[in-house]
Amino acid sequence: GVPHVFATQAMADVVAGPSRDLDAAKEAYAKGDVEASKLAHAARAPEKHSKVGGHLKSIVYGGLDGIITTFAVVAGAAGGDLAIEVVLILGISSVFADALSMGVGDALSTKAANQYALEERAREMWEMENNPEGEIQEMIEIFEEKGLSKEDATTAILAMSKNKEFFVDLMMAFELELEVPSEDDNPYFDGLVTFCSFVCFGFVPLLGYVVLYSIDLGDDKATVLFIIACCLTGLMLFVLGALKTMFTIQKWYAGGLEILFFGAMTAAVAYLIGLLVEEITGFSEGNDCRRM
Repeated sequence: GVPHVFATQAMADVVAGPSRDLDAAKEAYAKGDVEASKLAHAARAPEKHSKVGGHLKSIVYGGLDGIITTFAVVAGAAGGDLAIEVVLILGISSVFADALSMGVGDALSTKAANQYALEERAREMWEMENNPEGEIQEMIEIFEEKGLSKEDATTAILAMSKNKEFFVDLMMAFELELEVPSEDDNPYFDGLVTFCSFVCFGFVPLLGYVVLYSIDLGDDKATVLFIIACCLTGLMLFVLGALKTMFTIQKWYAGGLEILFFGAMTAAVAYLIGLLVEEITGFSEGNDCRRM
């Protein structure tokens, strides 16, 4: 469960990480090879975890929101029969405005969560220093609720309570179910990652419009550009989903198809709404913003 994940992280902050061949261990798990897993753990190779995975959520959600938000503008404009210039103006302004909003929101929410966790940790440390018996008893009861006998829970907790820093982090994980942010955790960097991801992926649906804007593609230029936008968007949705699987146990093609499916569903809704609004209002008829 989640508390166990946090407890593992807490322990890793206090003691050196285990030595094993992590890549071989992952490969053994994927194949279900128990013997290979044992060999990987016996290899005594220093285990290194990718820090990129820590920003995976910002990359994936920032990129996905960027693609869908921008393509929604493109799709809505296509459904509403608007001019290419309108698509570019709305699309580019939307990319940077929404990216800034997403980045700032990510930074501020992460900062608030980190501050709350650190305040709670300070309180738990104060309680541990002033009432260690009470805190130890609380943890014994929690471990009993997890299924340990009173004797085993007492033995384990008394041993771990000898390291005060580790024990407080353990209380944060099991008692409060909060993760203590690491010293190098920077919420503003997380926000920057979200911003950059949003802009990079969000600009993809507009590439065709920007590159081919001055090229004569005939009377169906707007349709051709929209088809190009659909293709580029679908490709990048698949790529984004595939990249996500680098830090998960999901197959790359499954992750790509998953993101592609849900992204396409969202984009289709945007297109249909644009088409519906145009039909109801008749906005493009005789309007200077219609396709050119």
